[in-house]
Amino acid sequence: MKHPVRLASGVTTALLLGATGAAIAAPSPPRAGRPAVKATQQLAILNHATEAFSKPNRGSKRVGLVSEMRPITGEQTVLPVIAQATDGHGAAWLRVLLPGRPNSHTGWISARSTTPAVTDWQITIRISTRQVTALRDGRLVRTFKAVVGKSSTPTPLGRFFVEETVKLNQQEPGAPYALALSARSNVLQEFDGGDGQIALHGTNNIGGVLGTAASHGCIRLDTQAITWLATRIEPGVPVTITR
Repeated sequence: MKHPVRLASGVTTALLLGATGAAIAAPSPPRAGRPAVKATQQLAILNHATEAFSKPNRGSKRVGLVSEMRPITGEQTVLPVIAQATDGHGAAWLRVLLPGRPNSHTGWISARSTTPAVTDWQITIRISTRQVTALRDGRLVRTFKAVVGKSSTPTPLGRFFVEETVKLNQQEPGAPYALALSARSNVLQEFDGGDGQIALHGTNNIGGVLGTAASHGCIRLDTQAITWLATRIEPGVPVTITR
């Protein structure tokens, strides 16, 4: 089964390969007094490499250049939209979360560079309880126990998103899947040849006891949990990591 990102026009585009997974927890209603969870998230699919600016105009400081494709899978880049604006010439701009350092940074991009889309999925990760929660339409769907970063290499906190979903070879550490996040380690500037990118991934060939703090900053899940997530969670899905 494929679980697509929905284009804002109503057309659908499937971004992930399908598979099956096991239920871990039943849905539950939100507690009284808890802020309502946003049911959907607007996304921007990049149509080409796009400049990001500090303000919604090209005369402001350039804060980065975002590639059209993700480096591992070649999937189109999908960014969460957190605000919109129109400049003095009537051009539409989108404030988006950006990948990489500094963590949780944002920038303004031209809406003309994108195709609008929407997702009803969200992921929250709570470090203190070592839990990963998947929500759909603002409702809790599954909760998974996880391994999080140890004290010397903690999992970074903040607002992030899934950059790409990677299917790993069974012999690779973290198999069978990794959800590569926009987050980067605050301690490791480089790790295993990469830039310290944080991911949700499996425990195959790497181990770890669920419910402990033992990783280099990534979030490790058992095979059932990471497979369930990888076959439902698309690029662009927002991820919030809290204490």
